[in-house]
Amino acid sequence: MDYRIIDAHAHLWLRQETVVNGLPITPLPNGRSSFMGEERQMLPPFMIDGRNSAEVFLSNMDYAQVSAAVITQEFIDGNQDEYLEDVARRYPDRFMVCGLCDLRRDDFMEQARTLHSRGFRAFAIPGHRLFLPEGRIWLNAPDKMKLFRFMERHGILLSVALADGDIQVGEMKEIIQECPGLKIAIAHFGMVTAGDWLEQIKLARNPNVMVESGGITWLFNSEFYPFPSAVKAIREAADTVGWDKLMWGSDYPRTITAITYRMSYDFVTKSPELTPEEKAAFLGGNARRFYGFNKLVELPYIKNMSE
Repeated sequence: MDYRIIDAHAHLWLRQETVVNGLPITPLPNGRSSFMGEERQMLPPFMIDGRNSAEVFLSNMDYAQVSAAVITQEFIDGNQDEYLEDVARRYPDRFMVCGLCDLRRDDFMEQARTLHSRGFRAFAIPGHRLFLPEGRIWLNAPDKMKLFRFMERHGILLSVALADGDIQVGEMKEIIQECPGLKIAIAHFGMVTAGDWLEQIKLARNPNVMVESGGITWLFNSEFYPFPSAVKAIREAADTVGWDKLMWGSDYPRTITAITYRMSYDFVTKSPELTPEEKAAFLGGNARRFYGFNKLVELPYIKNMSE
Protein backbone atom coordinates (compact mmCIF):
# COMPACT_ATOMS: atom_id res chain seq x y z
CA MET A 1 0.00 0.00 0.00
CA ASP A 2 1.04 3.61 -0.62
CA TYR A 3 1.25 5.18 2.80
CA ARG A 4 2.44 8.55 1.54
CA ILE A 5 0.97 10.69 4.31
CA ILE A 6 -0.68 14.13 4.22
CA ASP A 7 -1.51 16.14 7.33
CA ALA A 8 -4.81 17.93 6.62
CA HIS A 9 -4.74 20.22 9.68
CA ALA A 10 -1.68 21.97 11.10
CA HIS A 11 -0.63 25.48 12.18
CA LEU A 12 2.40 27.71 11.73
CA TRP A 13 3.25 31.12 13.14
CA LEU A 14 6.22 33.40 13.63
CA ARG A 15 4.73 35.14 16.66
CA GLN A 16 1.50 34.27 18.42
CA GLU A 17 0.19 37.61 19.60
CA THR A 18 -3.45 38.66 19.41
CA VAL A 19 -6.63 39.44 21.34
CA VAL A 20 -9.72 37.19 21.29
CA ASN A 21 -12.95 38.38 22.92
CA GLY A 22 -10.99 41.07 24.73
CA LEU A 23 -8.48 38.60 26.22
CA PRO A 24 -4.80 38.77 25.18
CA ILE A 25 -2.69 35.88 23.88
CA THR A 26 1.07 36.48 23.94
CA PRO A 27 4.17 34.25 23.83
CA LEU A 28 6.21 33.42 26.93
CA PRO A 29 9.57 31.64 27.16
CA ASN A 30 10.02 27.87 26.77
CA GLY A 31 7.03 27.22 24.54
CA ARG A 32 4.45 28.70 26.88
CA SER A 33 1.84 31.36 26.18
CA SER A 34 -0.20 33.75 28.23
CA PHE A 35 -3.52 32.46 26.97
CA MET A 36 -6.69 34.38 27.73
CA GLY A 37 -5.91 34.86 31.41
CA GLU A 38 -3.84 31.75 32.17
CA GLU A 39 -0.42 30.33 31.37
CA ARG A 40 -0.49 27.37 28.96
CA GLN A 41 2.11 25.11 27.34
CA MET A 42 1.34 26.08 23.75
CA LEU A 43 4.43 24.50 22.15
CA PRO A 44 6.81 21.71 23.14
CA PRO A 45 9.27 23.10 25.71
CA PHE A 46 12.25 22.78 23.37
CA MET A 47 10.70 25.44 21.09
CA ILE A 48 12.00 28.09 23.46
CA ASP A 49 11.58 31.23 21.33
CA GLY A 50 7.82 30.95 20.70
CA ARG A 51 8.36 30.56 16.95
CA ASN A 52 6.41 27.77 15.29
CA SER A 53 8.28 27.84 12.01
CA ALA A 54 7.92 25.92 8.77
CA GLU A 55 11.49 24.68 9.08
CA VAL A 56 10.92 23.05 12.48
CA PHE A 57 7.70 21.52 11.19
CA LEU A 58 9.46 20.20 8.09
CA SER A 59 12.02 18.52 10.33
CA ASN A 60 9.16 16.83 12.21
CA MET A 61 7.45 15.92 8.94
CA ASP A 62 10.60 14.42 7.45
CA TYR A 63 11.26 12.39 10.60
CA ALA A 64 7.65 11.14 10.72
CA GLN A 65 7.56 10.55 6.92
CA VAL A 66 4.73 13.03 6.31
CA SER A 67 4.97 14.23 2.72
CA ALA A 68 2.78 17.36 2.84
CA ALA A 69 0.55 19.40 5.13
CA VAL A 70 -2.39 21.79 4.95
CA ILE A 71 -1.78 24.86 7.11
CA THR A 72 -4.99 26.28 8.47
CA GLN A 73 -5.44 29.27 10.78
CA GLU A 74 -7.12 30.13 14.07
CA PHE A 75 -7.92 33.48 15.68
CA ILE A 76 -5.97 32.48 18.80
CA ASP A 77 -2.71 32.46 16.80
CA GLY A 78 -3.14 35.87 15.21
CA ASN A 79 -3.22 36.51 11.48
CA GLN A 80 -0.33 34.69 9.76
CA ASP A 81 -1.22 35.47 6.13
CA GLU A 82 2.03 37.24 5.33
CA TYR A 83 4.16 34.45 6.77
CA LEU A 84 2.13 31.67 5.16
CA GLU A 85 2.28 33.36 1.78
CA ASP A 86 6.08 33.19 2.06
CA VAL A 87 5.96 29.57 3.27
CA ALA A 88 3.88 28.54 0.25
CA ARG A 89 6.30 30.30 -2.08
CA ARG A 90 9.35 28.59 -0.56
CA TYR A 91 7.88 25.11 -0.09
CA PRO A 92 5.17 24.68 -2.75
CA ASP A 93 5.28 20.87 -2.78
CA ARG A 94 5.14 20.48 1.00
CA PHE A 95 2.49 22.99 2.11
CA MET A 96 -0.94 24.18 1.08
CA VAL A 97 -1.81 27.28 3.11
CA CYS A 98 -5.12 28.86 4.11
CA GLY A 99 -5.61 32.59 4.35
CA LEU A 100 -7.49 33.79 7.43
CA CYS A 101 -10.86 35.31 6.57
CA ASP A 102 -12.03 37.21 9.66
CA LEU A 103 -15.82 37.33 9.75
CA ARG A 104 -15.63 39.42 12.94
CA ARG A 105 -14.58 42.38 10.80
CA ASP A 106 -16.82 44.37 8.48
CA ASP A 107 -14.25 44.28 5.68
CA PHE A 108 -14.19 40.48 5.30
CA MET A 109 -15.08 40.68 1.60
CA GLU A 110 -12.18 43.03 0.98
CA GLN A 111 -9.97 40.56 2.85
CA ALA A 112 -11.23 37.74 0.64
CA ARG A 113 -10.53 39.62 -2.58
CA THR A 114 -7.05 40.54 -1.37
CA LEU A 115 -6.23 36.97 -0.34
CA HIS A 116 -7.44 35.70 -3.72
CA SER A 117 -5.31 38.24 -5.57
CA ARG A 118 -2.29 37.11 -3.56
CA GLY A 119 -2.78 33.52 -4.68
CA PHE A 120 -4.38 31.86 -1.65
CA ARG A 121 -6.35 28.79 -2.80
CA ALA A 122 -8.03 28.17 0.54
CA PHE A 123 -9.52 30.25 3.36
CA ALA A 124 -9.79 29.29 7.01
CA ILE A 125 -12.80 30.31 9.08
CA PRO A 126 -12.76 29.48 12.81
CA GLY A 127 -16.53 29.22 13.05
CA HIS A 128 -16.41 28.10 16.67
CA ARG A 129 -14.93 31.50 17.59
CA LEU A 130 -17.88 33.47 16.21
CA PHE A 131 -19.84 33.48 19.48
CA LEU A 132 -18.79 36.95 20.62
CA PRO A 133 -19.67 38.85 23.80
CA GLU A 134 -21.58 41.34 21.66
CA GLY A 135 -23.51 38.60 19.86
CA ARG A 136 -23.29 35.59 17.56
CA ILE A 137 -22.08 35.85 13.98
CA TRP A 138 -24.15 33.59 11.74
CA LEU A 139 -22.28 31.80 8.97
CA ASN A 140 -25.37 31.87 6.74
CA ALA A 141 -26.17 35.56 7.18
CA PRO A 142 -26.89 37.21 3.79
CA ASP A 143 -23.63 39.18 3.76
CA LYS A 144 -21.62 36.09 4.67
CA MET A 145 -23.25 34.11 1.87
CA LYS A 146 -21.68 36.59 -0.56
CA LEU A 147 -18.29 35.38 0.65
CA PHE A 148 -19.09 31.71 0.06
CA ARG A 149 -20.44 32.43 -3.40
CA PHE A 150 -17.23 34.33 -4.15
CA MET A 151 -15.18 31.35 -2.97
CA GLU A 152 -17.24 28.93 -5.05
CA ARG A 153 -16.90 31.11 -8.12
CA HIS A 154 -13.11 31.32 -7.80
CA GLY A 155 -12.46 27.72 -6.73
CA ILE A 156 -11.31 28.65 -3.23
CA LEU A 157 -11.51 25.85 -0.68
CA LEU A 158 -13.05 26.42 2.78
CA SER A 159 -11.43 25.01 5.93
CA VAL A 160 -13.95 25.51 8.73
CA ALA A 161 -13.99 24.59 12.42
CA LEU A 162 -17.46 24.41 13.94
CA ALA A 163 -18.77 24.72 17.48
CA ASP A 164 -19.49 21.55 19.46
CA GLY A 165 -22.25 19.26 18.26
CA ASP A 166 -24.88 20.47 15.82
CA ILE A 167 -24.96 24.15 16.86
CA GLN A 168 -23.78 25.40 13.45
CA VAL A 169 -24.75 22.41 11.31
CA GLY A 170 -27.94 24.08 10.07
CA GLU A 171 -25.93 27.08 8.88
CA MET A 172 -23.51 24.81 7.05
CA LYS A 173 -26.37 22.92 5.39
CA GLU A 174 -27.63 26.17 3.89
CA ILE A 175 -24.14 27.12 2.68
CA ILE A 176 -23.69 23.68 1.08
CA GLN A 177 -27.10 23.88 -0.58
CA GLU A 178 -26.51 27.39 -1.93
CA CYS A 179 -22.90 26.71 -3.00
CA PRO A 180 -22.76 23.09 -4.19
CA GLY A 181 -19.45 23.68 -5.94
CA LEU A 182 -17.67 25.00 -2.83
CA LYS A 183 -15.12 22.48 -1.52
CA ILE A 184 -15.34 22.31 2.29
CA ALA A 185 -13.16 20.58 4.89
CA ILE A 186 -14.84 20.20 8.30
CA ALA A 187 -12.20 20.39 11.03
CA HIS A 188 -11.60 18.57 14.34
CA PHE A 189 -13.54 15.45 13.30
CA GLY A 190 -16.81 17.14 14.20
CA MET A 191 -15.58 17.77 17.78
CA VAL A 192 -15.95 14.04 18.25
CA THR A 193 -16.07 13.95 22.06
CA ALA A 194 -19.06 16.30 22.18
CA GLY A 195 -22.67 15.21 21.80
CA ASP A 196 -24.23 15.12 18.33
CA TRP A 197 -20.78 15.04 16.71
CA LEU A 198 -22.04 12.78 13.93
CA GLU A 199 -24.27 15.61 12.70
CA GLN A 200 -21.11 17.41 11.59
CA ILE A 201 -19.76 14.20 10.03
CA LYS A 202 -22.99 13.74 8.06
CA LEU A 203 -22.26 17.00 6.22
CA ALA A 204 -19.71 14.95 4.26
CA ARG A 205 -22.56 13.07 2.58
CA ASN A 206 -22.55 16.05 0.22
CA PRO A 207 -20.22 15.58 -2.77
CA ASN A 208 -17.80 18.45 -2.09
CA VAL A 209 -17.52 18.11 1.70
CA MET A 210 -14.81 16.21 3.59
CA VAL A 211 -13.95 15.77 7.28
CA GLU A 212 -10.44 15.97 8.77
CA SER A 213 -9.31 14.74 12.16
CA GLY A 214 -7.16 17.66 13.31
CA GLY A 215 -6.93 17.51 17.10
CA ILE A 216 -8.44 14.04 17.56
CA THR A 217 -5.59 13.05 19.88
CA TRP A 218 -6.24 16.18 21.94
CA LEU A 219 -9.95 15.36 22.13
CA PHE A 220 -9.12 11.86 23.42
CA ASN A 221 -6.14 13.03 25.49
CA SER A 222 -7.60 11.69 28.76
CA GLU A 223 -7.53 8.19 27.25
CA PHE A 224 -4.06 8.73 25.72
CA TYR A 225 -2.05 6.64 23.29
CA PRO A 226 -2.93 4.42 21.43
CA PHE A 227 -6.35 6.15 21.53
CA PRO A 228 -8.63 3.13 21.02
CA SER A 229 -11.76 5.30 21.28
CA ALA A 230 -10.39 7.55 18.52
CA VAL A 231 -10.00 4.50 16.26
CA LYS A 232 -13.55 3.46 17.14
CA ALA A 233 -14.81 6.97 16.27
CA ILE A 234 -12.97 6.91 12.93
CA ARG A 235 -14.63 3.60 12.13
CA GLU A 236 -18.05 4.99 13.16
CA ALA A 237 -17.58 8.06 10.96
CA ALA A 238 -16.56 5.85 8.04
CA ASP A 239 -19.66 3.73 8.53
CA THR A 240 -21.68 6.97 8.39
CA VAL A 241 -20.18 8.68 5.31
CA GLY A 242 -17.65 6.28 3.77
CA TRP A 243 -13.87 5.96 3.96
CA ASP A 244 -13.39 8.25 0.97
CA LYS A 245 -14.68 11.20 3.03
CA LEU A 246 -12.21 11.18 5.93
CA MET A 247 -8.72 12.65 6.23
CA TRP A 248 -6.07 12.58 8.93
CA GLY A 249 -4.96 15.82 10.58
CA SER A 250 -2.66 16.41 13.54
CA ASP A 251 -3.42 19.93 14.83
CA TYR A 252 0.35 20.41 15.10
CA PRO A 253 2.01 21.92 17.12
CA ARG A 254 -0.34 22.06 20.11
CA THR A 255 -0.97 18.31 20.14
CA ILE A 256 2.73 17.45 20.34
CA THR A 257 3.05 18.95 23.79
CA ALA A 258 1.63 15.59 24.94
CA ILE A 259 2.82 13.16 22.25
CA THR A 260 5.32 13.07 19.40
CA TYR A 261 4.28 14.06 15.92
CA ARG A 262 4.58 10.48 14.65
CA MET A 263 2.31 9.27 17.47
CA SER A 264 -0.41 11.61 16.20
CA TYR A 265 -0.97 9.20 13.30
CA ASP A 266 0.75 5.89 14.04
CA PHE A 267 -2.04 4.88 16.40
CA VAL A 268 -3.89 4.47 13.09
CA THR A 269 -1.17 2.56 11.26
CA LYS A 270 -0.70 0.18 14.19
CA SER A 271 -4.40 -0.45 14.79
CA PRO A 272 -5.59 -3.98 13.96
CA GLU A 273 -9.13 -2.61 13.64
CA LEU A 274 -8.50 -1.00 10.24
CA THR A 275 -7.50 -2.54 6.91
CA PRO A 276 -4.43 -1.43 4.94
CA GLU A 277 -6.70 0.11 2.31
CA GLU A 278 -8.62 2.09 4.94
CA LYS A 279 -5.41 3.35 6.52
CA ALA A 280 -3.97 4.43 3.16
CA ALA A 281 -7.12 6.37 2.26
CA PHE A 282 -7.41 8.06 5.64
CA LEU A 283 -3.74 8.96 6.02
CA GLY A 284 -3.16 10.46 2.60
CA GLY A 285 -5.06 9.13 -0.38
CA ASN A 286 -8.23 11.11 0.26
CA ALA A 287 -6.39 14.33 1.05
CA ARG A 288 -4.21 13.99 -2.04
CA ARG A 289 -7.33 13.89 -4.20
CA PHE A 290 -9.27 16.58 -2.32
CA TYR A 291 -6.52 19.20 -2.01
CA GLY A 292 -4.84 18.43 -5.31
CA PHE A 293 -1.33 17.55 -4.15
CA ASN A 294 0.53 16.46 -7.27
CA LYS A 295 4.18 16.08 -6.23
CA LEU A 296 4.45 14.23 -2.95
CA VAL A 297 7.97 13.59 -1.72
CA GLU A 298 8.94 10.08 -0.70
CA LEU A 299 10.66 10.09 2.68
CA PRO A 300 12.86 7.25 3.90
CA TYR A 301 12.60 5.80 7.39
CA ILE A 302 15.56 6.85 9.54
CA LYS A 303 16.42 4.58 12.45
CA ASN A 304 16.49 6.12 15.91
CA MET A 305 19.61 5.85 18.05
CA SER A 306 17.48 3.90 20.52
CA GLU A 307 16.76 1.14 17.99
